[in-house]
Amino acid sequence: MTGVYLFDLASQHARYLAVRQATIAGNVANANTPAFKARDTVPFAQVLARTGLDMASTANTHLEAAGTRIPVKTAQPAGWEVLESSSGVSLEQEMLKGGEVARQHNLDTAIVKSFHRMLMAAVRSGS
Repeated sequence: MTGVYLFDLASQHARYLAVRQATIAGNVANANTPAFKARDTVPFAQVLARTGLDMASTANTHLEAAGTRIPVKTAQPAGWEVLESSSGVSLEQEMLKGGEVARQHNLDTAIVKSFHRMLMAAVRSGS
């Protein structure tokens, strides 16, 4: 059995989110730049796959609730409006991406706080 490296995983995800947020900010900053193409980062699952650490469940019920599978990634609409300029940046899409990054960061923070409280309770009760 391998150890749970939650803090390391959360740290890697936080670095990924910082890079993604900087990329989104660059897209917004260059929204009126002619011929600028919006950029995005590869999904975190692909970044994680390159490190050799894969997200895996130890039981099928970890990803299911009452027989229905919890969606891992929501589908985005296929088409987005582009600004009137010749830029390839959709401010609406960039704002949605920014909101997604903020939600993921808040989730990471809540998970790390909960895990930390759990560890502290275990240490206090074990002495």
